[in-house]
Amino acid sequence: MNGKIQIIYDSVAQKTEYDEVINRVIENCYKTEKIDNKNIVISITLTTPEKIQKLNSEYRNINNPTDVLSFPMYEKGEIYSVSSGNETLLGDIVISIEKVKEQALEYGTGFEREFSYMLAHGFYHLMGYDHENDTEKSEMRQKEETVLNLV
Repeated sequence: MNGKIQIIYDSVAQKTEYDEVINRVIENCYKTEKIDNKNIVISITLTTPEKIQKLNSEYRNINNPTDVLSFPMYEKGEIYSVSSGNETLLGDIVISIEKVKEQALEYGTGFEREFSYMLAHGFYHLMGYDHENDTEKSEMRQKEETVLNLV
């Protein structure tokens, strides 16, 4: 895999388990989208509910904590035309680890599955996918499930 993953721990204890899940899920995302031959960089920040709430308020005008935020650098489909030689920032994903743990209990999915879902969900937002209507939501969910079935 040519892609790089920058993992930032912002007020969250660093854990090898987190790093392993991140690397496995993002590598499967790259392969699924056939961009594993490109020199793509993704920044993933693991943080607290308070810090993600601040970002959610600042960038989305929603003053509540959330589970995942994505900050893409490209529009849908643009990344495929990027040269494979140049290092290219796909974007940033910010995840509230505490929220992932809460949702894993609430949905009965287990931490690793919920964390994997947040990573795939964030990745597909970086790829330009959204879930504003049923058609978009269905397309995005299919892609997420494809990746999750590989994990």
